[in-house]
This record gives sequence, structure tokens and C-alpha cells, in this order.
Amino acid sequence: MHTPNWALFFDFHTMPANPDVGQAFDFDAMTDWFAECGVDFIVFPARCNLGTAYYPTKLGVPHEAMPGDLFGDLVAACHAKKIAVSAYINVGLSHEESYRHRDWTVLRADGRMYGEPFGNSFFRQMCYHTGYADHVAGMVREVAEWYGVDGFFFDCFHTAPCIGRECMEKMKAEGVDHTNSEQLNDFNYRKMLAMGRKLADAARSVNPDLLLYFNGIDFAAQKELGSYLELECLPQGGWGYELLPMVARYMRTLGKPMLNMTGRFQKSWGDFGGVRTAASVEYDCIGGIANGIPPTIGDHFHPRGDLNRAVMAMDREVYANLRPLQPWIQGAKPVVEIANVMKCDYPGYGWAGGDRPQRKNLAVQATKSATRVLCELKMQFDNVTLASAWDKYQVLVLPDEIELDDALAARLREHLARGGAILSTGNSGLDPAHARFVLDEWPAEYVGPDPHDPAYILFRPAFARGMPDMPVTLYDKGAEIAAAPGSETLATIVAPYYNNAWDGRHGFVYTPPDRDTGRPAIVRKGRVAHVSHPVFRTYFTSAALPMRQIVANLLDGFLPEPLVRAPGAPSFSRVTVTAQPGRRMVYVLAYLPEARGAGVNMIEEPIELRNYTVQLRLDGRLPQRVYLAPSRETLDFAIDGNYAVVNVPVVRGWAVVVFEE
Repeated sequence: MHTPNWALFFDFHTMPANPDVGQAFDFDAMTDWFAECGVDFIVFPARCNLGTAYYPTKLGVPHEAMPGDLFGDLVAACHAKKIAVSAYINVGLSHEESYRHRDWTVLRADGRMYGEPFGNSFFRQMCYHTGYADHVAGMVREVAEWYGVDGFFFDCFHTAPCIGRECMEKMKAEGVDHTNSEQLNDFNYRKMLAMGRKLADAARSVNPDLLLYFNGIDFAAQKELGSYLELECLPQGGWGYELLPMVARYMRTLGKPMLNMTGRFQKSWGDFGGVRTAASVEYDCIGGIANGIPPTIGDHFHPRGDLNRAVMAMDREVYANLRPLQPWIQGAKPVVEIANVMKCDYPGYGWAGGDRPQRKNLAVQATKSATRVLCELKMQFDNVTLASAWDKYQVLVLPDEIELDDALAARLREHLARGGAILSTGNSGLDPAHARFVLDEWPAEYVGPDPHDPAYILFRPAFARGMPDMPVTLYDKGAEIAAAPGSETLATIVAPYYNNAWDGRHGFVYTPPDRDTGRPAIVRKGRVAHVSHPVFRTYFTSAALPMRQIVANLLDGFLPEPLVRAPGAPSFSRVTVTAQPGRRMVYVLAYLPEARGAGVNMIEEPIELRNYTVQLRLDGRLPQRVYLAPSRETLDFAIDGNYAVVNVPVVRGWAVVVFEE
């Protein structure tokens, strides 16, 4: 099985009306471009989301304007230059085939085959309980047998629930109530997984070593289905700059090869005339590399075959800057000491129906915010679910919405028994019914929802480091808690004069703090600390710095000597640590997405930082030399207690500091 290092991804969604598909393809020029970028892996459609194929299929619908065998010629040209090719097949969307086979189309729960917005890419979707499933599996075998491809990228796997005849009969046989949205969506998700198994079996029946990815199935659910994971994340295309840091730290815990997919588009997929800055694409790529994930850059190839010289130049520039890091990337593993616990898998399609999407949204906000807070504090951490082992982490963070079922409670008990610590906020630690804290080790007792809106928090002197000397607003409602026996109260709740409410006469929008209730807001007992309010969600919605300082002060008690420190560093800089035998690499990133105009986040140029100090905890590993990669420029360093200390003269966008033993 080929494991990609430097990749390119191409959409080739082409309307059936296009008159000159493939008329000007220059396969030598294309593959020269790939080779100049140092690319070892590409993804290109054998069949696109319109449902038309770019090879002379005997089963599907070849694009009628296509001469010859476009896909086959590309595979041959790439293989001649030792570039692996994965065949893209859109599974959930196939518009031309849906038009020809209405019986293959999802009949949505509202009784319509065509959804809103009408005419967009997703308004028709395919049902995997129809003859369509065998049809797609046949095309997969066809492509694998004819071309010797190296893998398959199966796209848009997540489709809407269906109430067509085939699905209704299966639901009736299984005792599924189609009027219950949770049962309907769970049935639909099982349908997706069954389709994934069908396509995986079809591909592996030809070649068991193919690289397979199912875009639209949750990562943990691909444990047996797929052979690698790929994060689709175009920051300006709706995914945002908060997603990559969150998901990268999760997907790397699942033990599979990975790719971090960004894109060249100014807006989103299909933006033919849009191109981002090289600095913004480089940020996405180095951000993935710093977290142990190789890059792939997404594009949309012109249907005629026109070469986009600007995109080619950008790809070459970005990869030319980053590929010299390969010796320090190969086989490197992230070094971490904290785990941030996630409530939901990613993308979280299992959380559909009823109120589950709303609960998932709150949890994702908290996870994104916790990721950002820990990044700003320069902490080294993974994001974890029950799908990964936890024994290497010293501290677990439970952000805001992590209620404890039996399995999660058992994992937390094991963690505490190993001497680990827990930082919990908001509703985390409660049972699913929100009746009580589950573990006896918790420093708090649950009373009920906090009656104050807003509540204020007042920090006691022992916990006041970095805090304003005033009651601080807690913008989101939390819980009323009492201190458990043996716990220490670090901050208390200050009540407002009156709640933000309407009394029939006035809207109470001016709600100043009144009195210290003495009721605890932050409590700590042994190796567990709990905050009564959802401080991570509050940081997500308000960026109130005292919320981040609460986390910093609690972590300082649990990790007085964190793995890495960067004193004086700006909060927007990011620091991550990876390791190979005999050396550790500290990545420093200095980019700042800026909201422009209507809120478009933009990186036009990297930030230049000077005299950036990095302190790496020794952990019994005494460095013999410190230098910058890939230049190998030597840096002076000193040993200060349990830390190796180095000053990086200039960080322009990124720097990699290598501590070699």
C-alpha cells in the first residue's frame, strides 16, 4: 500500500453539456508539473458528482464529449513517473444517473426527491438500498481491474434519510419507526456503513492493498473500511481556520496514514477563477505537518485540459519550501501530555435526528475552543474519544459538555488510578440525566442550573494570577455547584442585582454585579478541578481572556513544568513538538488569519517574529546540538534546570527547531 507524502487532489465535475471535455489534455505537461512539485500521489475522478465517467466504462455513462480514455491515459502517464493515482468516485451524488434512474434516488422524509437549494450539487442524492449500490460496486471493480490504480477516494458518502420502497421495507423488517427522526437517521447511517463495506469489498477483491478513504463516514467508523484518513478543510470555503487544529489532533490518534486536504480556491470548490495566496496555503500545509499529517492541495481541473499556470506556480512554491523538511517529517510522532476529550466523532454524522445535532453543535464549539485555548497556551495535546488509548496523557480536559456514561466513567477512573489529573468545566462530569456528578473523586456536588443570568466570577487571591481585580462576567449559563468535602474553593459566584429579563415594564439589560454569594465557581480536590460554567464555549463566543486564564492557572497546578514553554510569545503563534529516534522537533508557526470585509478570513503574508524563545523540557534527553531545519543552521542553547532554552532569531511564517541528542 502506497503511503502518500506530498499529494494533489483534483475535482473534475463536468456538466454533460460541456462540448470539449479532454480535448486539450497534455499528460506529459501535467505529470511534469506533478513531478516538479515532488508529488508522489494524486486523486483524480474516474467518475464525478454529475455521474459521468472519464474512461470508456461498460457499466456507467462516459462523458459523451470525451475522446479516448482520459482517466486511463492519466494513470499511465503518472505511473510512468512513479506517481501513485487514486480514483475519485462520487458515491452519494450522481446527477446524470439519477436523472436516468429515478428509482435510484433518495426519497426524502418530506416526500420530495429534489431538495433545496434546487439545482445545487446536493439537491439529488442516491439511495444505497437500490440497484445503484451494485452498479457503483461494479464500476469500482472495473476501474481497479482495468487501470491498476493505487486507491479510491469515495466522496459525499453521507446522504439524506430515505423513505423509498426499499428503505421502508427494510425499516419495517428491522422494527424501525420511520417517524422517529433518531431511529430514521440511525438506520440511514447503518445504510451508509453497509455501502462502505460493499465498496471496500469490491475494491479489495481486485487488490487488497488499495488505499481507501470514505469521505462522509465518521473517522472511527472507518477502522475496518478505510486504509487512511483524509481531512477535507478549505478554511475560506466554509470549514474555517479552527477546524484543522481540532481534527488533526484527533485523527492522528487513530493509527492510520493521513492526509490534510486544503485547496487553492479563494471561496470554495468549483471556484475556477479563484486562487488563494501562497502564504495561506503554506500555512495549511505546515499546520498539518506540524501535527504529523502530510499535505494535499485541492484543485479543479479545467474540463478541456487548460493548465492553470498560477495554480501550478503556487503548488510548486509551497511544496518547494516545505519538501526539504522531509527528513524531519518521515516517521515523526507528536509528543503530547494532555488529552482534550471529544464528545463526538468527526465529522459526527452519527449525531443526527432529534436534538442530537444541537447537542453536537454545543460540544463541537467547546472542543474547538478548548483546542484554541490549549494552542494559545502552547500546550502539547491530542483530542481523543474512546476510540484511542489514554494511558500516555497526564491531564484530561473535559470541555463543557462531556457527560459520563459507563464507558467514559470507567476510562476516567483508570486515568485517576494511574495518577492522572482532570480539568472539567460546565456540565462535564455529570451523568446523562444531569442529576449528579458520577465520580466520587469530583470536587463538586451538583445542585442544579445556575439561577443567575449573568453570573459573575470572583477569583480568590491564591488563584488571581493574570486575572483582573473585579468580578468577571460569565456570559453563558452554567451550573450551581457546592464544594464537595475536602475540596478547595478557588473562585466564587457573584450575583447580579437582577437577571437579564423582562418584568412587563422594563427589559433588565443593565445587570451590574451585586454581592459575593460565596457559592463556588471553581473547586479543586486532589487531581480533579471543576469550573461551574462552560468557560470554553464562552471563550468561543466572546474571546474573554479570563476564561483562558482560568485554564492556564488550573493547568499550572497540574503541570508545573509543561513540555514546552515560549515566554513572551504572542498568543497567535503555535508551537508543536514531534519526535524521531534521537531528536525532537519544535515547530513554531506565525500566521494570523484576518477577518476582512464581510468576514472572510484571509492570510496575505506570514508574520515575522524576532527573538522567539523556546524552552523544551529535557525529560532525561540532553541535546548535543540545536539547529534549524532544513537549513541546519546551528543555534546556541543553554540548560536551565529541566529545560533546554534556545532563542530563534527570526521566525518568518514557520521555523523548525531541532534538538538532536
